[in-house]
Amino acid sequence: MKHPHFTTVGRTLGIGALMLLSGCTMEVLSPKGDIGAQEKTLLLTSLGLMLLIVVPVIIMTLYFAWKYRASNAKAVYMPRWSHSTRIEVVVWTIPCIIVAILGVLTYKSTHALDPYKPIESSVKPINIDVVSLDWKWLFIYPDYDIATVNQIAFPVDTPVNFRITSSSLMNSFFIPQLGSQIYSMAGMETKLHLIAREAGDYAGISANYSGAGFSGMRFRAIATSNEGFQDWINKAKAANNPLTPESYQALVQPSEHNPVTYYSSAPTGMFDNIMHNTMSKIAGLDPASCTPTSKNLIAGNN
Repeated sequence: MKHPHFTTVGRTLGIGALMLLSGCTMEVLSPKGDIGAQEKTLLLTSLGLMLLIVVPVIIMTLYFAWKYRASNAKAVYMPRWSHSTRIEVVVWTIPCIIVAILGVLTYKSTHALDPYKPIESSVKPINIDVVSLDWKWLFIYPDYDIATVNQIAFPVDTPVNFRITSSSLMNSFFIPQLGSQIYSMAGMETKLHLIAREAGDYAGISANYSGAGFSGMRFRAIATSNEGFQDWINKAKAANNPLTPESYQALVQPSEHNPVTYYSSAPTGMFDNIMHNTMSKIAGLDPASCTPTSKNLIAGNN
C-alpha cells in the first residue's frame, strides 16, 4: 500500500513539471528533418552532461541533510574542519571536464548547424521568400510566381532555402519539427535552410513576441511528394487572386487569425522591394528615391 504522503508528493512534482514545461514546444523532440534531428541530439547530449553534475549534487544534498541531522548521534561532529584536497579535486575537476566537452560541442554544432549554411543535396532546392506581417506570414515562391499567407509546401527530401525579412516588428520564424529558428527583422535579410525527411503537416510559429496578435501568428508547413507539391502549386495558380499593390496594401494592415490565402501571381522582386523600402523608411530616406514599383508595393506599409 502506498503511503499517502508519497502520493501527495508525486502529484505535486507532476503538476510542477507540467507547469515548467507549459511554455515549451515539445515538437522539437519529434524531429522530421536532418537539422531538427541534429538539434535534438545536441539538446539531449547537453542535458545528459549537465545532469552528471546536477543529479549527484541533489542526491548528496539530501544524503547530508539526513545523515547530519540533529537527532543522529552517530554522525561525526567536526566543528574545526575546513578543507579536503580530495573533495576540492572532485568538485573542480569534473565540472571543468564537462564544461570543456560542452565547449567543443558548442563550437562544432555552431558551424555544423549554421542556419546560413546550405544543405548539401543532389536535389534542386525550393526557394521561399518569407515576410512577417502584423500578424501573419507572407510566403513568396519566386521560381513559381505565386504567394501564400500562413501556409507553405515543399517536397520531401528537398532542401528549402528561406530568405526572411519583416515589414514592421521583429519576429522569429520557427518550424519546431524541422529545426532552427531565425529572426525576421525590418529592412534586413536573414536566411535559413531546412529539409524534411517525412511527409506531414507541420506547425510553424512566431517564436518572438510581437504584439497583440502574436498568439495567432501561426502557419502550416506541408511536406509532400513531388506530385503533391505540384498539385499544391497548381491550386495556388488556379486561385485567380493575383497579389497586386492594392491587395498587398490591405494585407500589411494589422489583423489576427488570418485564414490561408493563395495568390495566383506575385510581382517580380517583391521580397527585395519590401526589404529595401522598409530599410529606407527606417533610415529616413526620401521616398522619391524608391523605384515606382517599390513605392506602390510598400505604400500601405506605414
